[in-house]
Amino acid sequence: MRLILVGPPGAGKGTQAAHLVAKYGIPQLSTGDMLRAAVAAQTPVGLKAKEVMDAGGLVSDEIVVGIIRDRIAEDDARKGFILDGFPRTLAQAEALDQMLDANSLKLNAVLELRVDQSQLVDRIIKRAEDAKAAGQPVRKDDDPEVFKQRLEAYNRDTAIVVPYYEKTGLLSVIDGMQSIEDVTSSIDSVLQGLDEKV
Repeated sequence: MRLILVGPPGAGKGTQAAHLVAKYGIPQLSTGDMLRAAVAAQTPVGLKAKEVMDAGGLVSDEIVVGIIRDRIAEDDARKGFILDGFPRTLAQAEALDQMLDANSLKLNAVLELRVDQSQLVDRIIKRAEDAKAAGQPVRKDDDPEVFKQRLEAYNRDTAIVVPYYEKTGLLSVIDGMQSIEDVTSSIDSVLQGLDEKV
């Protein structure tokens, strides 16, 4: 099962990806997590990415595509994977198609978590407050001002991948404003439908 989760920051992609990892036994490939790991390890890519991420920007396609190409070649991704936070641009979507074609692979589905963006900022503020209350560090990108910049970047650059995948017939839209359990249930229904078609 090779899936892409699409949606603005704060839409709940990470939460749903965790469910899919448990259900299908395939890895979640979160570019955010991979970049944060590179930043923590202070790799050359990580140092380049840190500057951009701290300012609320998006790292270059070249860096991200390279990270993804290496990652999907690893053993644990052979049965499939869940891409979370990639592709973010049309160029990345096209690079992914070429990458998969070169390996005789194809995507099974693209799941868009569609949300009311005006409510996302409130959701992020709550997430930051919950992290503080639990004694956990607040992610830099959960700062409301940085988050608003990320939302603008999503609308400017990433929202364009939705019609791209709609044309391919791979896109399923999920109401991301439902409860976590209902979003999970909606996703399971879509994927069960795919299994039945095979």
